[in-house]
Amino acid sequence: ILVLQIAAESLVPVAGRLKQEFGFDLFLDVTATDWPQRRPRFDVVYHFYSTRDFVRVRLKTQVEEADPTVDTLVPLYGSARYMERECHEMYGIRFRGNDDLRPLLLYEGFVGHPLRKDYPKQREQPLQWSRRTMAGGGSRRRGSHGSAISTPNTASTSHHRPVAPIRSMSG
Repeated sequence: ILVLQIAAESLVPVAGRLKQEFGFDLFLDVTATDWPQRRPRFDVVYHFYSTRDFVRVRLKTQVEEADPTVDTLVPLYGSARYMERECHEMYGIRFRGNDDLRPLLLYEGFVGHPLRKDYPKQREQPLQWSRRTMAGGGSRRRGSHGSAISTPNTASTSHHRPVAPIRSMSG
């Protein structure tokens, strides 16, 4: 795979050339690499694919911890809107021009960026739930993304069917 190390301010022009002149029409992903002891601390890493030539290319740029910001690729690749959200959420990289960097995988109110190497893994996170009463008297808790989680104190047993015992195939 061809890897190009570029300055952050060259990101959009280089990505534009890759798309227009060299046929890299598919934006695969954006992620980051955290190097806590290095300055600049973060590599922001982009992967592109040419469906015409069947080749990949990787762009890498570096950003400082004090201002981990690069320009968005949304004007070039619409799918960048979601991929940049994930990178922002996990590493704290900001994408100038992407107006929708709200959480994608974590819930609203999650504190920190869990893929940074200095993230305290044992940290307790504040949980934000709202209660909704379900038919049958049970209630469920819903996160901000709408996923329902039954808890032992609130789950209704009226919706559960007994499970038949497993019989041996040998007789």
